[in-house]
Amino acid sequence: MTPAELSRTVLHAVRRAVDAGELDVTVPERAVVAQPGPGGCGDYATNIALQLARPAGQPPYRVAEVLRPYLVGVDGVADVVLTGPGFLNISLGGGAPAALVEEIRRAGARYGYVDGPDGRIVQLHCPYDLRAVVVAEAVARILRSQGALVRATAEGFDPEWTAVLGVRTDGVGPAPASLPVNVRPVPAPADPLPLGRDAARWALLHPAAHDRPRIGDEHLAQRESNPLFRVRYAHARTRALTRNAADLGFEGRPGPVPGQDLLAALGDHPRVLAAAADHRAPDRLARHLVAVADAALPFLTTVLPRGGEKPSAAHRARLALAEAAGTVLAGGLTLLGIDAPDHL
Repeated sequence: MTPAELSRTVLHAVRRAVDAGELDVTVPERAVVAQPGPGGCGDYATNIALQLARPAGQPPYRVAEVLRPYLVGVDGVADVVLTGPGFLNISLGGGAPAALVEEIRRAGARYGYVDGPDGRIVQLHCPYDLRAVVVAEAVARILRSQGALVRATAEGFDPEWTAVLGVRTDGVGPAPASLPVNVRPVPAPADPLPLGRDAARWALLHPAAHDRPRIGDEHLAQRESNPLFRVRYAHARTRALTRNAADLGFEGRPGPVPGQDLLAALGDHPRVLAAAADHRAPDRLARHLVAVADAALPFLTTVLPRGGEKPSAAHRARLALAEAAGTVLAGGLTLLGIDAPDHL
């Protein structure tokens, strides 16, 4: 069971408790699952009982007691333990990490995509503004990954935007009155074109639409303070690990592996794509890629054998997880229109 699937399982448990009359609450849209904190146990923990306590009019621990029977016995859940004020600590079957990695390996760059059109038809129309056009194009890609049929148009367009940033629209010109402008982020305070394609796109897409983007050389800096650098560096490191492992005569194979923070971030990727599509917010995807990179970078140092150590099943499982992280980073950057080089 992936973290995203576990989140849905927790919400289903809440819904069953509500239907049974044991809780009188509105089922939330999301249940957060994360690595257990101090005093916790198992593979994942959720604070859903604390979240529901006030609307339920019950202590958090009592809400957790109500929810526990609806989680115990679910396929993929081995045990549920209550700790602290009402945290639900969930132990999964031993194959959970391997299943997530295998799912990512099977889907490749399309991990998190839905299967086929879902019937939505979306018209995006933006003003004659570079940031608006870049945001609309990225939103269109993300919506299409979630099954929507999308047409993105602009009131005006400069050919240099395509020459430098590779940005395109499906049409240019005023829209009919029935199709008003519906993509209007805060414009950039300066021309981002001198930053080049990747840095300029990141500068325009990483901030939320209501935030004014910063246009400066910090987006070109090859250092940890630059989120774009961390994302691309983490991706390049995963590719280097694959090459180095091949030199040592082994390849990745999904299996039990540590790295709960990274597993949780990778498992959350489908939910993030869906939320970015629903809210037309590519910044959500950009920030998620930073979270994946930040979880991956410490883990990547543990992948290869050290000294005279022989490659083992543990090394193969770690390499498979690292490669899955690289797949998610590359796929996410592609949706943002940003290159994911194998060498950096």
